[in-house]
Amino acid sequence: MDRMNIMLFHSTYGLRPAVHASADRLRAAGHEVRVPDLFEGHTFETVEEGMAFQEEIGKDELLKRAVLAAAPYSDQGLVYAGFSLGASIAQTLALGDAKARGLLLLHGTSDLAPNVTVDELPVQLHVADPDAFESGDWLNSWYLQMQRTGADVEIYRYPGAGHLYTDADLPDFDQAAADLTWKVALGFLATL
Repeated sequence: MDRMNIMLFHSTYGLRPAVHASADRLRAAGHEVRVPDLFEGHTFETVEEGMAFQEEIGKDELLKRAVLAAAPYSDQGLVYAGFSLGASIAQTLALGDAKARGLLLLHGTSDLAPNVTVDELPVQLHVADPDAFESGDWLNSWYLQMQRTGADVEIYRYPGAGHLYTDADLPDFDQAAADLTWKVALGFLATL
């Protein structure tokens, strides 16, 4: 297994202990992991507070912060990863980085820019089923769009889990779904 350089982006809750715990899990598997703080120290107790802060900053500023965090390492061939909001940011960056080694999406996706193409980029998505933020119709459309870009996409759905089911500090937490997600995700990373 090659050691991957992973850029892991936090959710709309901010850079909380669960993100650091996930990074530690990836490090324990032999990977190098960076967890940029796109909210500059702000964390939130509710998704509504986080979304309000996210809107205050603006999508363009968040993407700029993410690009600046990833740029010094992009020549190494990054695996982009993220949780919910962070997954959408990771997707945007990975699809714009010709040297990206992979894309690991946890609990989220994003719209695709028109005419994006990649060369068989390995992509794995883990999402609750159902998920209030990732409807079944949206995921079907997203999957087809991603395939058209040239990405090699796998989707794993977890029935009955809440949106951010891998975060042990949130009501959405689902131990069985989280354990399976990490088992499958670590297997995915081992193939890159």
